[in-house]
Amino acid sequence: MTDPGLRYARQLSLPEIGPEGQARLAGSSVLIVGLGGLGCPAAAYLAAAGVGQLLLNDFDRVDISNLQRQILYRDEDAGRGKAETAAERLTRLNPDIRATAIPSRLDQAGLRAQLADCDVAMDGSDNYGTRFSVNEACLAAGKPLVSGAAIRFEGQLAVFRNDLPEAACYRCLYDEQGDDMETCTGGGILGPVAGVIGALMAVETIKLILGIGQPVAGRLVLYDGLQGHWRQVALRPDPGCPACGEFRSR
Repeated sequence: MTDPGLRYARQLSLPEIGPEGQARLAGSSVLIVGLGGLGCPAAAYLAAAGVGQLLLNDFDRVDISNLQRQILYRDEDAGRGKAETAAERLTRLNPDIRATAIPSRLDQAGLRAQLADCDVAMDGSDNYGTRFSVNEACLAAGKPLVSGAAIRFEGQLAVFRNDLPEAACYRCLYDEQGDDMETCTGGGILGPVAGVIGALMAVETIKLILGIGQPVAGRLVLYDGLQGHWRQVALRPDPGCPACGEFRSR
């Protein structure tokens, strides 16, 4: 095992982290749903930072067309399960951490069970059904949710403080489930755009674990890679939200 004083030296020198913060990262657990273009870079940065346990949920298999942006995989991984392959690569990246593959579709009960001992959930999935399900499980478990999306040259990022009362949830932003979420298969994507959003998801997750800085809660961060523009949109809780409205009324 590498001397943590060497591996994490550049983090330990940050006054916001230091030895106490590094120990907190080592004792933390994050559930990552979706090991694609967003989940791969996010998971890699969390592993490298020393987040102690990563629960990796994806039931898809590696395809050659994934390799342009899903940076944990190689040509020889085609046909292998993403969760298992990602877990293997992440533990090679940092043997100090535990990466656990969950290669099955999780229902509400399964999500809540996985979230029980987690500090943060991260969602990089590509369909509304999964995103709504993860959001509702986080609400029920009282866990913060870091959510990202990317398509073409554009990306977005938000943090939903489902662990706090009166905070907007993912369903406040997208109030109806539909079949119209555009995917990379149809719309295309520039790989580094997914990397930008995935890296930011890791930053926000680390901030939440350590309780430092100002998470982007209550804001939707939008990135236009083609124009090099960033903008933010305020997010407010929807009193009629079918997800968090139920929990606020309790």
